[in-house]
Amino acid sequence: QVQLVESGGGLVHAGGSLRLTCTQSGHGYTPYSMGWFRQAPGKDREFVAAIDLPSGRTHYAESVEGRFTLPRGNAKNTQYLQMNNLEPSDTAAYYCARTAGMPNRPTDWRDYFYWGQGTQVTVSS
Repeated sequence: QVQLVESGGGLVHAGGSLRLTCTQSGHGYTPYSMGWFRQAPGKDREFVAAIDLPSGRTHYAESVEGRFTLPRGNAKNTQYLQMNNLEPSDTAAYYCARTAGMPNRPTDWRDYFYWGQGTQVTVSS
């Protein structure tokens, strides 16, 4: 069983940066993907970024390409989402998720099995 906990959300001005952290406990199948998704009030859940492990291949939504990255940390059970040059349209609850194995569609939330509780990111103009 895998548990995921996000942290690092908060309030930031447009143009600022935040780093979200996803801490994983438990054991799951390998290989797999770790993804970040977000959901704003009244909107559908939206793919943000994902990394395939252990290969390290990354995937980014067009809306965040060049602004968000997935830096690798030293801890095997920790994933990060580095968000730079934030825009008010990035305001949402952000969730990290993990697949149960190698997904067919790492950008599709329906391929993810384990989910964190979410962390709020608010970007003011």
